[in-house]
Amino acid sequence: MPDRTPHATSTTERGSFCSARCDCGWRGPARRARSQARTDAERHVADAEAGTAPHGPLE
Repeated sequence: MPDRTPHATSTTERGSFCSARCDCGWRGPARRARSQARTDAERHVADAEAGTAPHGPLE
């Protein structure tokens, strides 16, 4: 069953790294390329719509 929680993603920068985050608590890995962090966020939203997204921070 697809997750009905709204998934609003954003990216944050820390030094030379960028990572994607979601309002649901998910956090993507640190990336040097902003474009890759945005792709991580897009994949998270797509997975959430399909019902396969992990919840909470990745560790």
